[in-house]
Amino acid sequence: MIAQNSIVSPEYSVVVPVRNEAGNIAALTAEIRAAMAAAGASAYEIVYVDDGSDDATPAVLREQATACPQLRIIRHAASAGQSAAIMTGVNAATGPTIITLDGDGQNDPADIPKMLAAFAADADPDRLLVAGQRTRRQDPWLKRVSSKIANAVRAGLLGDGTPDTGCGLKVFSRAAFVSMPAFDHMHRFLPTLMLRQGGRVLSVPVNHRPRLEGVTKYGLFDRLGVGVVDLFGVWWLQRRTPKPEIESKSE
Repeated sequence: MIAQNSIVSPEYSVVVPVRNEAGNIAALTAEIRAAMAAAGASAYEIVYVDDGSDDATPAVLREQATACPQLRIIRHAASAGQSAAIMTGVNAATGPTIITLDGDGQNDPADIPKMLAAFAADADPDRLLVAGQRTRRQDPWLKRVSSKIANAVRAGLLGDGTPDTGCGLKVFSRAAFVSMPAFDHMHRFLPTLMLRQGGRVLSVPVNHRPRLEGVTKYGLFDRLGVGVVDLFGVWWLQRRTPKPEIESKSE
């Protein structure tokens, strides 16, 4: 199901996956709008992808849409996971530049302007992924430890040089994303996938905040156990990527 307000030719699409985040949506929407204004972005859309919420999230989103003309709502009939929600949002996005952030309020939208500035300053932004790096994690001890272990294992096997792939705050071009192979949990490997297709990754320090409402959807075994198959799958993809060397180009 898609509910769409009328925004003509947005330059940016802010994609926010949510599941049972009714208590966080209103404040997050206001912060995103303030951040986009601070970035000087007038033509943008906010694409919320409701991944099968069974709380008041759908009602809160509809209420927000009446006051925010930039807001679009897409709803999965049943939960399909964070990567599926991001894929749905990016595929439906109409802006060429994508900004993603988590819907739990822990990513700070105030970091968006500096990330957009870094993205726009690059000579070839279609080949760049700007990734947030949470320097001071505001998470429970177990979540911090599991994330650190998962990042270390991933970095050791894939060598993507990205210290924090789990941060939901990222900026990239829609064209770059849709050219990547799509699979469950792909959001954990966006830096590696960008490097795989000849792009670059820039990590930018960002703020991280404690969760105020709701509960986390991911735990230790989501990061380590479930991700093992995907980790080796991406490792296999890296080694099966053709890298032809072009000697000359005829005019």
